[in-house]
Amino acid sequence: MSAEEYPVPEWIVCGAGTGGTSATIGRYIAYQRHGTRLCVADPVHSVFHRHFADRRALSLPEGCGSCIEGIGRPRVEPSFIPSVIDRMIAVEDAASIGAMRALSARLGRRVGGSTGTNLIACATLIAEMAAAGERGSIVTLLCDGGERYGCTYYDDAWLDARGIDWRPHAAQMAALLAGD
Repeated sequence: MSAEEYPVPEWIVCGAGTGGTSATIGRYIAYQRHGTRLCVADPVHSVFHRHFADRRALSLPEGCGSCIEGIGRPRVEPSFIPSVIDRMIAVEDAASIGAMRALSARLGRRVGGSTGTNLIACATLIAEMAAAGERGSIVTLLCDGGERYGCTYYDDAWLDARGIDWRPHAAQMAALLAGD
């Protein structure tokens, strides 16, 4: 990133499965004393964003109802350290899948649902920065390849059977990625 216009990112966006990635990145940012902030994208039906807002929220009695694999949990994992996180953004599964589909079409290769979750959080931060007249870079991770989701996230019948209306989110993200 040293050749970029904004080599030190304003934000780094990642998801939380166990919390280890966000804890490591957050500690590194603090250790390096960068102005970079850490945003964790989390499925709406996960406990992490609830715990970030209220440390007494340790589990979800109904369990984790998200279909996004790899991130989100029904209970707080020991490696999740909210004190190193600056912001959490809760993302609906339909938005994650729509963003994942739009990004896959743009890249010409499949990505997974957690990448879509991260992308929605990035889009939220971009909109907020633009509204505030701020400029800078945002870094996120392409978490997983999407090849293994051919019978789920990339199967319209599977999504329709679960009532996941991803299409409007895909159209919005496709327009954003195209610069429209």
